[in-house]
Amino acid sequence: DKIESQHDLVVEKNNEIIDSINYAQKIQSALLPTESFISELINESFILFRPKDIVSGDFYWIKRVKQYVILAAGDCTGHGVPGAFMSMLGMSYLNEIVHRREITQANQVLNELRKLIKNSLRQHGNPDESKDGIDMALCVIDEKNRFLQYAGANNPLYLIRNTSGDPKLIEFKADRMPLGYYQGKFNTFTNNDIQLEHGDEFYLFSDGFVEQKGGGEGKKFLSKNFKKLLQEIHEEPMQEQKNILDKTITDLMGDNSQIDDILVMGVSV
Repeated sequence: DKIESQHDLVVEKNNEIIDSINYAQKIQSALLPTESFISELINESFILFRPKDIVSGDFYWIKRVKQYVILAAGDCTGHGVPGAFMSMLGMSYLNEIVHRREITQANQVLNELRKLIKNSLRQHGNPDESKDGIDMALCVIDEKNRFLQYAGANNPLYLIRNTSGDPKLIEFKADRMPLGYYQGKFNTFTNNDIQLEHGDEFYLFSDGFVEQKGGGEGKKFLSKNFKKLLQEIHEEPMQEQKNILDKTITDLMGDNSQIDDILVMGVSV
Protein backbone atom coordinates (compact mmCIF):
# COMPACT_ATOMS: atom_id res chain seq x y z
CA ASP A 1 0.00 0.00 0.00
CA LYS A 2 2.83 2.37 0.87
CA ILE A 3 4.58 1.68 -2.46
CA GLU A 4 1.35 2.24 -4.39
CA SER A 5 0.73 5.48 -2.49
CA GLN A 6 4.24 6.72 -3.30
CA HIS A 7 3.82 5.70 -6.95
CA ASP A 8 0.52 7.59 -7.20
CA LEU A 9 2.16 10.66 -5.66
CA VAL A 10 5.06 10.52 -8.13
CA VAL A 11 2.63 10.19 -11.06
CA GLU A 12 0.55 13.10 -9.78
CA LYS A 13 3.57 15.38 -9.36
CA ASN A 14 4.97 14.34 -12.75
CA ASN A 15 1.66 15.16 -14.43
CA GLU A 16 1.60 18.56 -12.73
CA ILE A 17 5.12 19.30 -13.99
CA ILE A 18 4.31 18.15 -17.55
CA ASP A 19 1.10 20.22 -17.56
CA SER A 20 3.07 23.26 -16.45
CA ILE A 21 5.74 22.77 -19.15
CA ASN A 22 3.05 22.22 -21.80
CA TYR A 23 1.52 25.56 -20.84
CA ALA A 24 4.95 27.18 -20.99
CA GLN A 25 5.32 25.76 -24.51
CA LYS A 26 2.17 27.64 -25.56
CA ILE A 27 3.69 30.87 -24.29
CA GLN A 28 6.99 30.24 -26.05
CA SER A 29 5.19 29.34 -29.30
CA ALA A 30 3.21 32.57 -29.12
CA LEU A 31 6.48 34.54 -29.04
CA LEU A 32 7.96 32.77 -32.06
CA PRO A 33 7.02 34.31 -35.46
CA THR A 34 4.29 32.46 -37.32
CA GLU A 35 4.81 30.95 -40.77
CA SER A 36 2.33 33.41 -42.27
CA PHE A 37 4.25 36.37 -40.80
CA ILE A 38 7.56 35.00 -42.09
CA SER A 39 6.10 34.43 -45.58
CA GLU A 40 5.02 38.09 -45.66
CA LEU A 41 8.65 39.14 -45.19
CA ILE A 42 10.43 36.35 -47.09
CA ASN A 43 8.68 34.58 -49.96
CA GLU A 44 10.91 31.53 -50.25
CA SER A 45 12.05 30.10 -46.93
CA PHE A 46 11.64 27.28 -44.46
CA ILE A 47 12.15 26.67 -40.76
CA LEU A 48 12.88 23.21 -39.39
CA PHE A 49 12.28 23.43 -35.65
CA ARG A 50 12.41 20.33 -33.46
CA PRO A 51 12.74 20.92 -29.71
CA LYS A 52 14.38 18.11 -27.77
CA ASP A 53 11.94 18.54 -24.93
CA ILE A 54 8.57 20.28 -24.85
CA VAL A 55 10.10 23.75 -24.71
CA SER A 56 13.24 24.77 -26.54
CA GLY A 57 16.53 26.58 -26.03
CA ASP A 58 16.71 27.13 -29.80
CA PHE A 59 14.65 29.98 -31.22
CA TYR A 60 14.16 31.93 -34.42
CA TRP A 61 13.29 35.59 -34.81
CA ILE A 62 12.51 37.96 -37.68
CA LYS A 63 11.59 41.64 -38.05
CA ARG A 64 11.38 44.28 -40.77
CA VAL A 65 12.82 47.76 -40.24
CA LYS A 66 12.43 50.03 -43.27
CA GLN A 67 14.13 48.27 -46.22
CA TYR A 68 15.82 45.68 -44.01
CA VAL A 69 14.66 42.24 -42.95
CA ILE A 70 16.55 40.99 -39.91
CA LEU A 71 16.46 37.31 -39.03
CA ALA A 72 18.24 35.30 -36.37
CA ALA A 73 18.71 31.69 -35.32
CA GLY A 74 19.62 31.40 -31.64
CA ASP A 75 20.91 28.48 -29.59
CA CYS A 76 20.78 29.08 -25.85
CA THR A 77 22.76 27.35 -23.14
CA GLY A 78 21.00 24.07 -22.36
CA HIS A 79 17.59 22.97 -23.54
CA GLY A 80 14.20 22.39 -21.96
CA VAL A 81 13.04 24.87 -19.32
CA PRO A 82 16.42 26.62 -18.68
CA GLY A 83 17.01 27.04 -22.41
CA ALA A 84 13.47 28.34 -22.90
CA PHE A 85 14.01 31.06 -20.28
CA MET A 86 17.13 32.18 -22.13
CA SER A 87 15.34 32.10 -25.49
CA MET A 88 12.62 34.44 -24.20
CA LEU A 89 15.32 36.77 -22.92
CA GLY A 90 17.02 36.73 -26.33
CA MET A 91 13.82 37.44 -28.26
CA SER A 92 12.86 40.26 -25.90
CA TYR A 93 16.25 41.97 -26.26
CA LEU A 94 16.27 41.56 -30.06
CA ASN A 95 12.94 43.39 -30.14
CA GLU A 96 14.45 46.15 -28.02
CA ILE A 97 17.60 46.50 -30.16
CA VAL A 98 16.13 46.14 -33.64
CA HIS A 99 12.47 47.06 -33.44
CA ARG A 100 12.63 49.91 -30.91
CA ARG A 101 16.16 51.26 -31.38
CA GLU A 102 16.27 50.43 -35.12
CA ILE A 103 19.85 49.12 -35.11
CA THR A 104 20.25 47.31 -38.44
CA GLN A 105 23.97 46.56 -38.70
CA ALA A 106 24.38 42.86 -37.99
CA ASN A 107 27.47 42.96 -35.79
CA GLN A 108 26.18 45.93 -33.81
CA VAL A 109 22.99 44.01 -33.04
CA LEU A 110 25.13 41.21 -31.56
CA ASN A 111 27.35 43.67 -29.69
CA GLU A 112 24.32 45.28 -28.07
CA LEU A 113 22.68 41.94 -27.38
CA ARG A 114 25.80 40.72 -25.60
CA LYS A 115 25.81 43.81 -23.37
CA LEU A 116 22.18 43.33 -22.38
CA ILE A 117 22.58 39.63 -21.64
CA LYS A 118 25.70 40.19 -19.54
CA ASN A 119 24.01 42.95 -17.58
CA SER A 120 20.76 41.07 -17.02
CA LEU A 121 22.59 37.93 -15.81
CA ARG A 122 25.07 40.02 -13.79
CA GLN A 123 28.07 38.46 -15.52
CA HIS A 124 31.22 40.26 -14.40
CA GLY A 125 33.73 37.39 -14.52
CA ASN A 126 33.31 36.08 -10.96
CA PRO A 127 33.43 32.28 -10.41
CA ASP A 128 29.96 32.00 -8.83
CA GLU A 129 28.14 33.85 -11.62
CA SER A 130 25.85 32.43 -14.27
CA LYS A 131 27.75 31.02 -17.25
CA ASP A 132 24.71 31.05 -19.52
CA GLY A 133 24.69 32.61 -22.97
CA ILE A 134 23.44 32.35 -26.55
CA ASP A 135 25.10 31.25 -29.78
CA MET A 136 23.56 32.98 -32.78
CA ALA A 137 23.68 33.53 -36.52
CA LEU A 138 22.10 36.85 -37.48
CA CYS A 139 21.46 38.22 -40.98
CA VAL A 140 20.26 41.56 -42.29
CA ILE A 141 18.77 41.49 -45.80
CA ASP A 142 18.81 44.82 -47.66
CA GLU A 143 16.01 44.18 -50.16
CA LYS A 144 16.56 47.45 -52.01
CA ASN A 145 20.24 46.78 -52.80
CA ARG A 146 20.15 42.94 -52.73
CA PHE A 147 22.75 42.96 -50.01
CA LEU A 148 23.25 40.68 -47.01
CA GLN A 149 25.02 41.31 -43.73
CA TYR A 150 25.93 38.40 -41.48
CA ALA A 151 27.39 38.29 -37.98
CA GLY A 152 27.78 35.16 -35.90
CA ALA A 153 28.39 34.21 -32.29
CA ASN A 154 29.80 30.68 -32.67
CA ASN A 155 27.22 29.78 -35.36
CA PRO A 156 28.29 30.14 -39.04
CA LEU A 157 26.33 30.95 -42.18
CA TYR A 158 26.25 28.72 -45.27
CA LEU A 159 25.53 30.28 -48.66
CA ILE A 160 25.01 28.19 -51.80
CA ARG A 161 25.62 29.92 -55.13
CA ASN A 162 24.94 28.10 -58.39
CA THR A 163 27.51 29.21 -60.95
CA SER A 164 27.05 27.68 -64.41
CA GLY A 165 25.35 24.60 -62.97
CA ASP A 166 28.06 24.05 -60.38
CA PRO A 167 26.73 24.78 -56.88
CA LYS A 168 29.33 26.13 -54.48
CA LEU A 169 28.83 26.21 -50.72
CA ILE A 170 30.51 29.20 -49.13
CA GLU A 171 30.95 29.15 -45.36
CA PHE A 172 31.08 32.45 -43.50
CA LYS A 173 32.67 31.64 -40.18
CA ALA A 174 31.38 32.95 -36.89
CA ASP A 175 33.37 34.72 -34.21
CA ARG A 176 34.37 32.19 -31.55
CA MET A 177 32.61 33.86 -28.68
CA PRO A 178 29.04 33.67 -27.37
CA LEU A 179 26.51 36.28 -26.37
CA GLY A 180 27.13 36.23 -22.65
CA TYR A 181 29.80 34.81 -20.38
CA TYR A 182 33.20 34.41 -22.06
CA GLN A 183 36.68 33.93 -20.61
CA GLY A 184 38.48 35.60 -23.52
CA LYS A 185 38.63 39.20 -24.66
CA PHE A 186 35.32 40.77 -25.69
CA ASN A 187 36.09 41.97 -29.20
CA THR A 188 33.47 43.48 -31.45
CA PHE A 189 31.70 40.95 -33.65
CA THR A 190 32.70 40.79 -37.32
CA ASN A 191 30.29 42.17 -39.92
CA ASN A 192 30.35 40.14 -43.17
CA ASP A 193 29.04 42.04 -46.22
CA ILE A 194 27.72 39.84 -49.03
CA GLN A 195 26.44 41.01 -52.41
CA LEU A 196 23.56 38.69 -53.23
CA GLU A 197 22.98 37.15 -56.66
CA HIS A 198 19.76 35.79 -58.09
CA GLY A 199 19.26 32.20 -57.00
CA ASP A 200 21.45 32.41 -53.89
CA GLU A 201 20.30 30.37 -50.93
CA PHE A 202 21.58 30.74 -47.39
CA TYR A 203 21.14 28.77 -44.19
CA LEU A 204 21.24 29.62 -40.50
CA PHE A 205 21.19 26.84 -37.91
CA SER A 206 22.01 25.66 -34.42
CA ASP A 207 24.38 22.76 -33.80
CA GLY A 208 21.58 20.30 -33.04
CA PHE A 209 21.41 18.82 -36.55
CA VAL A 210 25.14 18.14 -36.99
CA GLU A 211 25.59 16.92 -33.41
CA GLN A 212 22.75 14.40 -33.56
CA LYS A 213 23.88 10.80 -33.17
CA GLY A 214 22.43 7.81 -34.96
CA GLY A 215 23.04 4.82 -37.16
CA GLY A 216 24.40 1.49 -36.03
CA GLU A 217 27.50 2.99 -34.39
CA GLY A 218 25.78 6.05 -32.91
CA LYS A 219 28.01 8.51 -34.76
CA LYS A 220 27.31 12.23 -35.13
CA PHE A 221 25.92 13.53 -38.42
CA LEU A 222 28.78 16.07 -38.66
CA SER A 223 29.14 19.36 -40.56
CA LYS A 224 30.68 17.81 -43.68
CA ASN A 225 27.60 15.62 -44.23
CA PHE A 226 25.30 18.56 -43.54
CA LYS A 227 27.09 20.68 -46.15
CA LYS A 228 26.96 17.85 -48.68
CA LEU A 229 23.24 17.33 -48.08
CA LEU A 230 22.45 21.03 -48.53
CA GLN A 231 24.32 21.07 -51.85
CA GLU A 232 22.44 18.00 -53.02
CA ILE A 233 18.98 19.41 -52.25
CA HIS A 234 19.46 23.14 -52.89
CA GLU A 235 17.57 23.10 -56.20
CA GLU A 236 14.45 21.73 -54.52
CA PRO A 237 11.71 24.13 -53.36
CA MET A 238 12.24 25.41 -49.85
CA GLN A 239 9.47 23.33 -48.28
CA GLU A 240 10.77 20.19 -49.95
CA GLN A 241 14.23 20.94 -48.57
CA LYS A 242 12.67 21.12 -45.12
CA ASN A 243 10.95 17.77 -45.64
CA ILE A 244 14.20 16.13 -46.77
CA LEU A 245 16.13 17.50 -43.80
CA ASP A 246 13.40 16.41 -41.43
CA LYS A 247 13.32 12.88 -42.86
CA THR A 248 17.12 12.67 -42.86
CA ILE A 249 17.40 13.46 -39.16
CA THR A 250 14.46 11.18 -38.31
CA ASP A 251 16.02 8.28 -40.21
CA LEU A 252 19.40 9.00 -38.61
CA MET A 253 18.00 8.90 -35.08
CA GLY A 254 16.10 5.67 -35.56
CA ASP A 255 15.65 4.34 -32.03
CA ASN A 256 18.16 6.83 -30.63
CA SER A 257 16.85 9.78 -28.63
CA GLN A 258 17.22 13.36 -29.79
CA ILE A 259 20.20 14.84 -27.92
CA ASP A 260 19.60 18.57 -28.46
CA ASP A 261 17.16 21.08 -29.92
CA ILE A 262 17.28 21.25 -33.73
CA LEU A 263 16.85 24.43 -35.77
CA VAL A 264 17.61 25.02 -39.47
CA MET A 265 16.45 28.11 -41.40
CA GLY A 266 16.73 28.30 -45.19
CA VAL A 267 16.16 31.37 -47.40
CA SER A 268 16.12 31.60 -51.19
CA VAL A 269 16.90 34.98 -52.73
